[in-house]
Amino acid sequence: MFLAMFQGLSFAQNGEGGFRKDAFTQNYNQDTLSRKDTSDVLFSFSEYFGAIRHKNEIGNGKLFGGSMVFLGGQQIYNSQYWKLPIVYGSIGAGIGLGIHYNQKYHSTGDDSFRKTRNWCFAGAGLAYWCMLMDGTVNYNKGFEDTHTRASKATVYSLLLPGLGQFYNGEYWKIPVYYTGLLFTASFYHHWNVNYKRYKRIYNEITDPDIEYTGRLQASTALYYRNISRRYRDYFVAGFIAVYLLQVIDANVFAFMQNFEVDDDLSLNIGPAVLPPDNMFAGSGFAAPTVGMRIGLTF
Repeated sequence: MFLAMFQGLSFAQNGEGGFRKDAFTQNYNQDTLSRKDTSDVLFSFSEYFGAIRHKNEIGNGKLFGGSMVFLGGQQIYNSQYWKLPIVYGSIGAGIGLGIHYNQKYHSTGDDSFRKTRNWCFAGAGLAYWCMLMDGTVNYNKGFEDTHTRASKATVYSLLLPGLGQFYNGEYWKIPVYYTGLLFTASFYHHWNVNYKRYKRIYNEITDPDIEYTGRLQASTALYYRNISRRYRDYFVAGFIAVYLLQVIDANVFAFMQNFEVDDDLSLNIGPAVLPPDNMFAGSGFAAPTVGMRIGLTF
C-alpha cells in the first residue's frame, strides 16, 4: 500500500511514472540567442563578420565586443549606415587634433596646448562611448523584444553603472551602487592626496640639494607615504569590486526575469492502479495493484 502511495506521488510528478526529468533542465529564460551569447565561445571572427554582412545573427555581447575593436560594427549590423561618417569623423577628429596639439605642447611648452590636447582626446573617448551605447540601444535581431535580455543589461552596466538595473526595472539598487562607488572614490581621493603629500615631503628630506625646514623625519614621512598608498590601493580595489558587482547583478537578475514562480500549492489524493510486475508493487503480484495516489503540485 505504501509503495503504491509512493508510485502515485511519482505519477503526480510527471503524469506517467518516474521522476520528472525536466525538473533540473528547465530553461527559465527563453532567449536562446542570449544564452548562446553567454555560454558559447567568447568571440568568433567568422561569426562577427558574417553578422555585419547580415549572413547570420549574433548576440549583443559578442557584437559589442567586436565593435570595441572594429568601430561601427554595431551600426552596420543595425543597418544604420548613415551614422558611420559621424562615428569615424568624431573619433578621428578628436584623435587627430589631440596629436596635433600634443606636438604643439611639446614644441612650445605652452600649457594651453596641453589642456586643448586633453579635451580633444576626451572628446574622442566620449564619441567612442556614444558609439557603443548607441549600438547597444538600437540592437535588434529583426523582431521586437518581449522580455529582458541578459546580454543587453550587462553591456548597459559596463557602459554606465546602474543603467543595467534601470533596464531590469530594479530602480532601488541604483542609489545603493552609486553610494558604494562614490564612497570608495572619495576615500581614494583622500588617501591619494595624502600619498602625494608625504611622497613630496620624503623626497625633499632625502634630496641633498634641497634644504628641508619641516618637522617630520624621513622615517615618519616614509611610513605615512606607504600607509597612504596602501589605503589608496584598497579603495581602488573596492571601487572595481563595486563596479563589477553591479555588472554581475544586472546580468544575473536580467537572466532570471522569466523565472516562473507559481503560488499554486495543492495536494490531491485519489486512487491509483499499478500494473503487474511493477518495481514498486513487487514482482510477486500477478494482477494489478490498487492503492492511493498523493499528488503535490508546486
